[in-house]
Amino acid sequence: MTMEVRVPQLPESVADATLVAWHKKVGDSVARDENLADLETDKVVLEVPAPVAGVVKSLEREAGASVTSGQLLAVIDEQAGAQAPAKPASKADARKPAEPKKSEPAAAPAPAAPRKEESAGKLSPAARRMVEENKLAPEKIAGSGRDGRISKSDVAHHLEAPQQAPAAAPAAGRVDQRVPMSRLRARIAQRLVEAQATAALLTTFNEIDMQALMALRTRYKEAFEKRHGVRLGFMSFFAKACIEALRRFPVVNASVEGSDIVYHEYYDIGMAVSTDRGLIVPVMRDVDHMDFAAIEKAVTGFADRARSGSITIEELTGGTFSITNGGVFGSLMSTPILNAPQSAILGMHKIEERPVAVDGQVVIRPMMYVALTYDHRIIDGRDAVQFLVAVKDSLEDPARLLLQV
Repeated sequence: MTMEVRVPQLPESVADATLVAWHKKVGDSVARDENLADLETDKVVLEVPAPVAGVVKSLEREAGASVTSGQLLAVIDEQAGAQAPAKPASKADARKPAEPKKSEPAAAPAPAAPRKEESAGKLSPAARRMVEENKLAPEKIAGSGRDGRISKSDVAHHLEAPQQAPAAAPAAGRVDQRVPMSRLRARIAQRLVEAQATAALLTTFNEIDMQALMALRTRYKEAFEKRHGVRLGFMSFFAKACIEALRRFPVVNASVEGSDIVYHEYYDIGMAVSTDRGLIVPVMRDVDHMDFAAIEKAVTGFADRARSGSITIEELTGGTFSITNGGVFGSLMSTPILNAPQSAILGMHKIEERPVAVDGQVVIRPMMYVALTYDHRIIDGRDAVQFLVAVKDSLEDPARLLLQV
């Protein structure tokens, strides 16, 4: 009996997908629910599990092909996977002791090979299968997970990356490498160009004295982590400060639909996450109902799953406002681009000690530049500037977040 493997139903917002890689070839055995192939959409990488156990009879699409929902991908032969039982040994054979060949001396046991996980980051089960099937060296694969853990998507990206060519002789001419954009990178490029072309982008800046916030975090971070099981970072404070500012200036939480302004009465905050495949923005829902621990857990979970390729499409859709943190890469100042159809995005930057004037005295303080890029079609400069000042006030005096003033 044969079983057809088809492209799973893609979300309404996704028209097609790219068949990135096969993990099995014709004739290979496959277990039920074992991953057969990876499909890359504009937002995430989807796995195609085997519906039954058996042997791969045929592969109907080549890697790199564009596929749509319901298209035939492969055929699995269930009966071919069943193996005949081994013939039992006869009683005479069982009584007869085995004799080693005298002409062949016993070979010395081979030294145990070092485990690949010891020379590189730990491999997930799916990544280990890909490494073994493609005869790869784990130590040459960059792991994006915690403690250098190598995920399936890390191996796929390693396979897609052009292999480094040997150094050319001095007399040889210069050589270019032409690599096609991944679907995610192409989608990112398209959305950024659309945002620049359709919105009237403007950016306003301010700076935040982080001393009070850093002192509060230092005082309570150990107790916070012990009680909630997650580190206390700055993102939860910024998210809470943005919620309070969005309540005061609802137009910053709005979006444009045709000739209408849609005021959202909920707060779904996108958190930009950088991955090897590109920048993605998973969305936290109803952040106004979340406490600090819930926000920190959501941010950490998004970062881990985004880099391992397990973020779902639903987690990347929607959102009324976004926050991006270029400071983790050392950025001192930048102008973030809108995540359409949202109308504003807050950019965080590197904390740097520098001299500032406080009460007529020059003192050294940990300062951070912040930027708000907004759609000037619906947000006036006054609202944008006051929104950013409200964020600044909340973070420089964190007690405001508790009292909501």
